[in-house]
Amino acid sequence: MSITPKLNNFDLSMIVISLVVGMGIFETPAQVALNVSNPYLYFGAWIFGGAISLCGALTFAEIGARYPTTGGFYKVLSYCFHPAFAFMINWIVVISNAASVAAVALIGAEYLNPLLLPTDLQHTIGIKLISITSVLILYGNNLFGIKMSSMVQNIFTIFKIGLILILCTSIFKSSSFTAVKMVTHPLAQTTLGGFGISMVAIFFTYGGYQQTINFGGDSINAKRNIPKAIFIGMVTLIFLYLLINFAYFRAWGLEGLRHKPALAATLAGTISGEIGYKITSLLMFISVMAFINVNIMSNPRIYYAMAEDGVLPQKFKQVNQNTQVQAFGLSFFVVTVIFILLFVNSFQKILNYVMFFDTIGLSSAAASIFFLRKKTRHLDKTGIYTIKWYPAIPILFIITYLFVTITIFIANPMAAFICLCAFLTGLIIYFITKASKSPITPL
Repeated sequence: MSITPKLNNFDLSMIVISLVVGMGIFETPAQVALNVSNPYLYFGAWIFGGAISLCGALTFAEIGARYPTTGGFYKVLSYCFHPAFAFMINWIVVISNAASVAAVALIGAEYLNPLLLPTDLQHTIGIKLISITSVLILYGNNLFGIKMSSMVQNIFTIFKIGLILILCTSIFKSSSFTAVKMVTHPLAQTTLGGFGISMVAIFFTYGGYQQTINFGGDSINAKRNIPKAIFIGMVTLIFLYLLINFAYFRAWGLEGLRHKPALAATLAGTISGEIGYKITSLLMFISVMAFINVNIMSNPRIYYAMAEDGVLPQKFKQVNQNTQVQAFGLSFFVVTVIFILLFVNSFQKILNYVMFFDTIGLSSAAASIFFLRKKTRHLDKTGIYTIKWYPAIPILFIITYLFVTITIFIANPMAAFICLCAFLTGLIIYFITKASKSPITPL
């Protein structure tokens, strides 16, 4: 049972934007503001993070062009390094992605909770109930097929872009704000470590584009459309992120930003009062659905690639030929998300674990470009996308992400230790799985 290409360039561009724009941009700016001492460092961190993320996106664009395949994030590591290393990275990546979905679902529930539930349920049962229900609704949507999921995704993404633009333009038309002073906060960190910690939140907010290569088998003319979609999506996102950060800063200044929950709804409430707050809270929850939906679409494709290599049971590879749905893989991913939601209550608790996994996974996958270029020399000068300023672009991306990995290790050594144990556990699982398979005797 194979995957049939059904996604065009527009579908892929919307997927890139949805993979990146979860709810991070409506939560992490406050955390970044806590770790920098003045607005120049604040905006400098977002610009630097955007530039490095663009370097990573361009690297993955070439990877996707040179090696378009279903579950590409697993396949490229297996092809360029070793299946054991690919499994070690990807089994954690899938868990990390599930944790990211859980984190975003929690943020979305925080927006919707005050509108639906009594006060005594808003901080406990309500958050879990709304977040789990959101995941289950989109699980049902994805069972209808990849094309249906993509159509819903396009609507969600256009809606989300429109919401960000409306919020940003409203701030410039409003007379509710006065110019804010460029003050330095005495408690914020001015060290390299403080800047590095702010990068954890920023790279979480910019991350996700790498999953586009998982749709290599779903993409029409993947060698051309994947690079175009990644570039268009990331340039759009950098512009939107800088615009909304400026809107936050114009509304409250850096000091005010440090203490604002539910940033988008609070911004709308400042402009339009309580009605604006409630409407935007509802709209922000709807935009959460886009991130959850696209991850439910993407991650089962990694299971498909692992099952193709025989490191997961063949049940993960089963595809409905009419809908292109992996019912078992889809269900497994959703169950993982719900399990995390049942035991974790805080976005911040999830963030360090997710980013430690991501920094190692992304830097490793980006390094595959050096081997992939040698293995696919026959594709040179055939019109496929290639990175300009190679190898400086991927090297800059890899070094920066390794710096963030070290920063997380120093700031939270226990979280880093747990993550490293999880990687080693994946390696052990791989060898046990391979050893348990009997060799096939030729007839």
